[in-house]
Amino acid sequence: MISRFFHRVHLAKLTRSTAIISRVLDFCRRTLGSKSVESVAQPKKSRQSILPELKKISRDAHSVSRKDISPNALKVLYRLKDAGYEAYLVGGCIRDILLGLKPKDFDVVTNAHPEQVRQVFKNSRLIGRRFRLAHVVFGREVIEVATFRGHHTGDDETSPKASQSDAGQILRDNVYGTIEEDAERRDFSINALYYSVADFAIYDFANGIEAIAARKIELIGDPETRYREDPVRMLRAVRFATKLNMDIAPESKEPIKELAVLLKNIPAARLFEEFLKLFMAGKAFDNFVMLNDLGIIKQLLPQLAKVLKQDSSGKVFNMITKAMQDTDQRVAIDKPVTPAFTFAALLWYPVEQRAEKLLVESGLNEVDALNIAMMEVLDEVQRSIAIPKRFSLTIKDIWFLQSRLSKRAGRRAFKLMEQVKFRGAYDFLQLRAQAEGGELLELANWWQRFQSDDEAGREILVQNLGKEGIERRPRRRRPPTKRRPSGPANG
Repeated sequence: MISRFFHRVHLAKLTRSTAIISRVLDFCRRTLGSKSVESVAQPKKSRQSILPELKKISRDAHSVSRKDISPNALKVLYRLKDAGYEAYLVGGCIRDILLGLKPKDFDVVTNAHPEQVRQVFKNSRLIGRRFRLAHVVFGREVIEVATFRGHHTGDDETSPKASQSDAGQILRDNVYGTIEEDAERRDFSINALYYSVADFAIYDFANGIEAIAARKIELIGDPETRYREDPVRMLRAVRFATKLNMDIAPESKEPIKELAVLLKNIPAARLFEEFLKLFMAGKAFDNFVMLNDLGIIKQLLPQLAKVLKQDSSGKVFNMITKAMQDTDQRVAIDKPVTPAFTFAALLWYPVEQRAEKLLVESGLNEVDALNIAMMEVLDEVQRSIAIPKRFSLTIKDIWFLQSRLSKRAGRRAFKLMEQVKFRGAYDFLQLRAQAEGGELLELANWWQRFQSDDEAGREILVQNLGKEGIERRPRRRRPPTKRRPSGPANG
């Protein structure tokens, strides 16, 4: 009897202790999960918002359904909500669903800090230096989770600030805030749309729904300030305009030509990633035309801009146009594309121009002049766009084989066709032939027949080279040689 009494007392104490611990843990979680965010970057009462009046679009008034959302993204939203945090789908995924497109990825924003997201999701990893965020990994799908961004300037010394360059570019931005501040920090109005699983409503902070209806790409806030904060926004404006078949708003478009020079401050590795988005996603031609019109090509590829300016015959623009259109067609039918071929097309004429200049000025042979020209042009490009080695090597192979494609006598044509990079070099020759015509077109047609013929037919094609008059090797210019003075006569 006595032992049973003490057993009940012990259970009661244990229960009370467990309840107290639970309340303490719950208090800590709520304090760390919300109060710390508010204290770090609550907007000042005196600060005037650049956002229009918030519009809440209820579930029955919009077309976004959970059926259109990745199940893994929904898991992230619900788990953050159940853990006591705010969580929203944001940006491009909502925009694309409203436009009837299939989103490529789903991004989540929350008031939980990256470390807190890491605690909720053991299958996550923290990345980023400029802005810290979490990647929640579900097999091959990754859901990106970012904390609400706050204002990076304040009215006093205690206000959080981001690291900025003298030109106004944000270098580091781990300043957290509220959903309203996060909306102000978004780049374009069409990307400031937030979808909540708490009420299935869309929160429109910057008239994004109206911009989508008007098919207009417009920056949130002062365009010059926003471009200075992140010059890559100029590239994003172009990419969204072509991808979504929209126009850049005049006030957002006007400063681009003047501010495009700021792209030189962007890390080369980041610009390569942007290059892939611009030229490998099915809108290469449209993006190239707009980038050229806005003066951006001059900043990214100055050698190309120079030869385009000197292109009186139109062959440079014609070849690039054909290369971009071919790439877009391959993407449309789900065929593989490579940035190596695109870079080879964009930079071929700068290489050719430099090689010709070396031939005249230095008296080098064709092979050496081409090799030096290739290295010089690629080295200059690497300063602005970091092309990985696996692509730069392929670019050089395509260029180098152009000179060998004209040398077909004997067994050369047979050996050349066995080269791993032959197909890429041949496709590139076809591209040049369509742009220039003449002897290049004859050469491309010969190689087409050579590939499609049998062994006997190929032998005949090689034997008839001299008769057809195609195998004409250009005479190499040599610098004038000085005659040695004759010695004294023997007498």
